[in-house]
Amino acid sequence: QVQLVESGGGLVQAGGSLRLSCAASARTFSNYYMGWFRQAPGKEREFVASISRYGGTIVYSDSVKGRFTISRDNAKNTVYLQMNSLKPEDTAVYHCAAKLTTTFDYWGQGTQVTVSS
Repeated sequence: QVQLVESGGGLVQAGGSLRLSCAASARTFSNYYMGWFRQAPGKEREFVASISRYGGTIVYSDSVKGRFTISRDNAKNTVYLQMNSLKPEDTAVYHCAAKLTTTFDYWGQGTQVTVSS
């Protein structure tokens, strides 16, 4: 069982930056492939980025590529999402998720990101 707690959300103007953190309670955090997802009001949950167990494989959605950076610190049991050049359409609740194999089975409660124009 893994518990995930996100932090770092808030209100920012368009063009600004935020850094999200996700702290995991896993005994062996490096066993887990991690991801960030987001859900805007009235929309389905959307994949944002993912990172493999030791960071060797990173994937971004086209909508955030070049603006967001995912990283992890296995010694701190934490995954990060650095978000730059934020746009109003990035407004959503951001969730981190963890998986051991094929599906993301563990989810955090989310942190709100609001980008004003």
